[in-house]
Amino acid sequence: MWETVFTRCVPGPVSTQADIARAEADLGFSLPESYRTFSATCGAGLANGHFRIAIPSADVETDLVGCSELMAHSIAAVIDLRPDHRFEVEGDDASVVDRACFFGRSEAGEFLFWDVVPDRGEYEIWVMGADLESVRFGGADLADLMRRSQGPAVRGILGMGAEPLSATFVGDAVTVPH
Repeated sequence: MWETVFTRCVPGPVSTQADIARAEADLGFSLPESYRTFSATCGAGLANGHFRIAIPSADVETDLVGCSELMAHSIAAVIDLRPDHRFEVEGDDASVVDRACFFGRSEAGEFLFWDVVPDRGEYEIWVMGADLESVRFGGADLADLMRRSQGPAVRGILGMGAEPLSATFVGDAVTVPH
């Protein structure tokens, strides 16, 4: 599937089935299939020249569970400092933020999260602006987010000034233990 999303794909370190099972157990929900295949096929790296997706991994720098907790904690800490904080959610359903599980970030400081709704195979992907106020729909699944951000729909995802992103995936360098 990912060969139809990225015109150039250089995989990075990938997730094993054991990594994925551990992440699901730690998070308490099944990971979406589009994300599972991305983690096992593409791995850790830079998608569309703009997005870093955390993957289930033994590497703390890229591990989904640790990165998700860090992003959620950091966002909550900033919001706690803003007593009148309010999210501006596309479609006005602010409850998507209550069900958020963060799994990625952009080079410009936006955060990617799933709207984790039980009994749904794929979770919608939402993008929280670097301002921690705007929340926009990103895609129906990870492949949809990547494809949409490669074309004019990127303006609805990242803002009106955004240009379509490159259809590339460049994996992080694989380090070999000594």
